[in-house]
Amino acid sequence: MKVMIIGSGGREHAIAFKVAENSKVEKIFCAPGNGGTASMEICENVNLKGNKDLADFAEKNGIELTIVGPEVPLTEGLVDEFKARGLKAFGPSKAGAELEGSKVYSKAFMKKYGIKTAAYEAFVDKDSAMEYLKWCEFPIVIKADGLAAGKGVVICEDYDMAEKTIIEFMVEDIFQGSGQRIIIEEFLVGPEASILSVCDGEVILPFISAKDHKQIFDGGIGPNTGGMGAIAPNPYYTKDVREDFEKNIMAPTLKGLREENIDFTGVIFFGVMITKKGAYLLEYNVRLGDPETEAVLPMMKSDFLDLVDAAMDKKLSTFDLQWFEGASCCVVAASGGYPGKYQKGFEITGIEECENKVFAAGEKYENGKFYTDGGRVLCTQANGRTLDEAIDKAYSDMAKIKFKGIYYRKDIGRAE
Repeated sequence: MKVMIIGSGGREHAIAFKVAENSKVEKIFCAPGNGGTASMEICENVNLKGNKDLADFAEKNGIELTIVGPEVPLTEGLVDEFKARGLKAFGPSKAGAELEGSKVYSKAFMKKYGIKTAAYEAFVDKDSAMEYLKWCEFPIVIKADGLAAGKGVVICEDYDMAEKTIIEFMVEDIFQGSGQRIIIEEFLVGPEASILSVCDGEVILPFISAKDHKQIFDGGIGPNTGGMGAIAPNPYYTKDVREDFEKNIMAPTLKGLREENIDFTGVIFFGVMITKKGAYLLEYNVRLGDPETEAVLPMMKSDFLDLVDAAMDKKLSTFDLQWFEGASCCVVAASGGYPGKYQKGFEITGIEECENKVFAAGEKYENGKFYTDGGRVLCTQANGRTLDEAIDKAYSDMAKIKFKGIYYRKDIGRAE
């Protein structure tokens, strides 16, 4: 069986690792992949861009299944392109991907189907948004409508910060169109939980919970990043929280997908805030999270490819999804200066000395050596009988890895 994985991050390396466990798989193409996938014997990186080129490649090379990692190809209709050619691609249609592609659309969807979420207003012009600020109780949250690589959400502590954010989003257009519409949202207080799940249009099957650490600095301060580490399961995601989530968020989401006749076979990632009043939905993503995937997939006892096949065949209702006991931790190593300006091209050493898993992200592989090639470079991941054991093992491996300017948080799994 030939499989193609689209994307180039740590998430895609983790997916490739799990797909390679299935004995039916003889070849994995990663488009474009990274240094980690390039170093896997079963993988071949292919430099393809655009949905048409990807579909052409799948047709010509007999790819039996394509797994889409990032959100952009989904919002651009990759799955629709593949289905039109009779090709199998795991991910929602373009219509389904709007749940992530547009915050305005997704919040309206939540409101329509009674899904617990923060109060909000949507704005399409600066003046109306500025006027609304006069009546706000701070802090508030301002969100860019479109995709912004995980950086389109700002918690504004006061009016001046909110005004600056609106100008950056709507006037200076720092997200190149994604901030032309914005959401101004009630600020909720509590720990966050990431609930990755698979949907076949009839059933949503949730994974074990995870906790991401978004801010760059220890203690959860500083600017947002794509994620500096994650743990699974999330200790704040108790039985009561899970029941609240399934009843008031997951079930009405599935009802909404059905009533809207949205073709959704793929991943739904629920970003949840656990407040004193229960679980509230912050946002949908329509793909596996990064770095949550690197923490969650190594805990999956069931075969990942069998799970994907069950979703494609609309058989999730009978799939017995099993997990290993214990906990998982992954710690991200970033280039110095990230999430701002950073240099790349530095040799990475110590990966071969690590005792557990190392997933590559912004990394390239040339002549048997690894080099930095992005902001988030790699992550070390470990399972443990307890969360403390998993954290200790992940950090023990991270201490062995060296490259110029290496930076990582020291409190992953231990910060609130």
